[in-house]
Amino acid sequence: MPRTKTTLGAGARLSDYLSASLLARVYPAELVHQILDEHGVNSKRVRNFPAVATTYYCMALSLYPEAAYEDVFAAVAQGLSWMQGSRTAHTVASSSISTARQRIGFAALQTLHERACVPLAHPKRHPHAFYAGLRLVAVDGSNFELADEAANEAEFGRPGSRTGRAAYPQAQCAILVECATHAVLGANLGPYRVSEWDICEPLLARLDKGMLVLADRGFNGYQHWKAATATGAQLLWRCPVSRQLPVVQSLADGSYLSVIYPDMKSRAAREGEIVVRVIEYSLPGEPGVPAEPVGSKQAPGKHSEASGQQRYRLLSTLLDPVKAPALELAAVYHERWEVEGVFDELKTHLAQQRRTLRSKTPHGVRQEFYGWVLAHYAVCWLMHEAASAARVRQRTLSFSGGVQLMRRAQPQSGAIGTRVRPRAAEVASALA
Repeated sequence: MPRTKTTLGAGARLSDYLSASLLARVYPAELVHQILDEHGVNSKRVRNFPAVATTYYCMALSLYPEAAYEDVFAAVAQGLSWMQGSRTAHTVASSSISTARQRIGFAALQTLHERACVPLAHPKRHPHAFYAGLRLVAVDGSNFELADEAANEAEFGRPGSRTGRAAYPQAQCAILVECATHAVLGANLGPYRVSEWDICEPLLARLDKGMLVLADRGFNGYQHWKAATATGAQLLWRCPVSRQLPVVQSLADGSYLSVIYPDMKSRAAREGEIVVRVIEYSLPGEPGVPAEPVGSKQAPGKHSEASGQQRYRLLSTLLDPVKAPALELAAVYHERWEVEGVFDELKTHLAQQRRTLRSKTPHGVRQEFYGWVLAHYAVCWLMHEAASAARVRQRTLSFSGGVQLMRRAQPQSGAIGTRVRPRAAEVASALA
């Protein structure tokens, strides 16, 4: 990490460098300019720190979370190849950086994420990323801490604690993740005390009929199910074992068909019912023992508490036990835990020792959040490219190794140009 500020030669701009950077390979400068124009925040005149450069800079903040704003600028500008030999020095003060960030806001970065962060896995080249032709994706939410500022607390809230007041305000986020690649396909941010579904619901727009969506017990309500199925996606969601689900038809694999209703009155009148498939199973405490559908040992819908076993109940829109056997769905559901790995990558490997986001205003928090997930996707893209070319699974590569590679390569990537890329085998070796 540079400890002195890098100066810019006369006539050289940070955007000249960034247009050839690793980040710009994932997020082309032409697309960034287009989105900035749509939001009316693109630079109208030549600046030392134009809007397109600020966009990339917001991503770089997450690659160097412990560095000061000026040091992040120095890191990303280190590899700039000067076109003129003037020694006239230009510095970028932190106030200029703050002004540039305020100018572009967060909506443009959110739009960039929506358009550029697409699924990475290919059905033929990465069959492990799919089940029955459906792309495995997972949705979940999490909280994270913010800078202790009154504006952040007013916007996002602050949880309670044993002493009556938590140390920091918190925000709540939800993400939609491609399980095999950890690519964040959708992201939303909201207040701490808003329901998790309210944060997740906007992500439904990212679903399509080619996906199998995995989710935990927080998303099992009737309206949640109805809204998600309306997207055309297939669902495999966990629900509490205490939920009353009548057995409408027992299936040969131990699962059964049931119905759900919007409320008790509708249940009595049998109005608005939705047919679902229920898969119940337990995971014995002994390692190496396979999961076993409950229905193969006892009547469907009956629950006995087995010592040392973790009980699961899944609801699915995949109703055919021949095309989607219960044991296979039980195994597929546990791909949902990949979204927990993504939160670990965001909070631990990218954030490092920084406990909170650094931004002191709500708009800054939202901008930093989308820069955060854009940087994460860039690392996953790099890992995916290397894994695909080397014909290995992406999970065999180290995310923290990918972050370190991005940090090392980003300062030099502008100097080598877009036509020069590290060999895939070398990248895969660095990430192993």
